[in-house]
Amino acid sequence: MSQEQKDYCFCTLALRKKYRLLARQLASDLEKYAPGTSLLVFTDDINDFSDFPNVLAFKHHQKGILLCYHDKSIVMEIALSKFPAVIYIDADTRILAPLPDNLEWKPGITVGHYENLIEHVSRYTPERLQSLQKVAAHLNLHLENTTYVGESLFIIVRDEGRELEYLKYWRIIGRYLELKGIHAGVGNAMGLAAAKVGWTIGTDGWQKIKNITHHYDASYTKEQKTFWEKWERRISYHYRLNLARIMALKNAKFYYN
Repeated sequence: MSQEQKDYCFCTLALRKKYRLLARQLASDLEKYAPGTSLLVFTDDINDFSDFPNVLAFKHHQKGILLCYHDKSIVMEIALSKFPAVIYIDADTRILAPLPDNLEWKPGITVGHYENLIEHVSRYTPERLQSLQKVAAHLNLHLENTTYVGESLFIIVRDEGRELEYLKYWRIIGRYLELKGIHAGVGNAMGLAAAKVGWTIGTDGWQKIKNITHHYDASYTKEQKTFWEKWERRISYHYRLNLARIMALKNAKFYYN
């Protein structure tokens, strides 16, 4: 593959040591199999990536109340300001073979899996359905016409500014759900945001990336935490929760009705 700078990049979140180490592996994979391709990383320690010329590292503190899943929207916004197309890839993913030269995606969002949101939620997490119905109503959306999308590997291509609207609504919906105690299932917020901006979910070109990657899902591997680490996480959680509650008062009708 040519080492010329590509007109797309990969991006990921790498918060805490485990995920920084995984993201370093991912950066090494890209150096080997996709020279000229940048990896934009939002991380709590940019020094861990100083020896990778293909990494654009940005300091980031978690914004999600309990989990950082919705922070992906922030990473994507910065990446899209620098590249016309961005591939979000979880840090616990390995690239196993050279990237194809003919990668191309349509404007908007491209994913590998999507399905009717109500059917997905009813099957796996029916307790979330009421909150999703409420946020859809706030956004003047019909929930039965929205989709759930897979979020561990997806591509967004600039679409005349609609990508920024999409990311804005993703964050708004994500925060609404977090304040209702729903911290996972980010694909629901992503699907609702796509409906709000009028995007049709695409799949063309996704499989070419999937074919040369493997997602290990490190979230199932528990980290041993010290007492002070547990205490720090608890304090950080309550700080983010209380800050989110205060900020939501600016639009109390949306977040609290």
